[in-house]
Amino acid sequence: MSAIAVNACPSLLVAQITDTHLFADDQKKLLGLQTVASFQAVIDRVKALERRPDLLLLTGDLSQDGTAESYELLQAMLSPLAIPAYWVPGNHDCPETMAQVLTRSPISPQKSFDTDLWQIILLDSSVPGCVHGALSPESLKWLDQELSHSNGSPALITFHHPPFLNGSDWMNDLGLLNPEDFFEVCDRHPHVKLVLFGHIHQNFSRQRNQVHYLGTPSTCIQFKPNSVDFALDEEQPGLRLVTLSADGTWKSHVERVVYMSNLDFAAAGY
Repeated sequence: MSAIAVNACPSLLVAQITDTHLFADDQKKLLGLQTVASFQAVIDRVKALERRPDLLLLTGDLSQDGTAESYELLQAMLSPLAIPAYWVPGNHDCPETMAQVLTRSPISPQKSFDTDLWQIILLDSSVPGCVHGALSPESLKWLDQELSHSNGSPALITFHHPPFLNGSDWMNDLGLLNPEDFFEVCDRHPHVKLVLFGHIHQNFSRQRNQVHYLGTPSTCIQFKPNSVDFALDEEQPGLRLVTLSADGTWKSHVERVVYMSNLDFAAAGY
């Protein structure tokens, strides 16, 4: 685990961007929404922020088709921001292709690092060929080791799949299948303060013991909360901003963008 200096500010601003669902064909739509255009709207919002984020966390389903071209497109769209970016795969991604393409600055394949203020750890919760997620024994052992090597700074962990049910019946079997194994590791390390994830395409917040868990809207389609069956929401695309302070406290809010599309609200899935 190497250390990187972000800035001399007393806080660290993290932008979480998730579930971009890009295609190799930049004109292609997902349930009536052109994912490249909505992602660009989110990027433009990042550019317009009063304070520039210190880093980006890209928390999975960055591609819809898992192609090298879709990841090259992601790289090209993020490069003008010149903000260090770190990624994890989701269930729609191809981790092997990501590892080949998403290696050029400002995007980094690094999965554990210390900033001046917080320890950041990224985990792969994807399971090949499956929509649900899981953290392997090897991944959990590595997490435990990385947290044990901490210099005492508060820790943020991120992966794609939610470790809690979110109130939508159709997603009950699509989250992290072994959350208790993850909780067991976190319980051994009280400096873990925050966990960020994607996958659910909506805002979500939960606290367990000393750790807060936040789910974040997609940059494209949104899922309607508390739905028995698959349903799209009319909420706009978005991202999450998190301000991390050295004392382990944090503040967070979701930023929405205005993006008009003709969503297929009759869709039963995608």
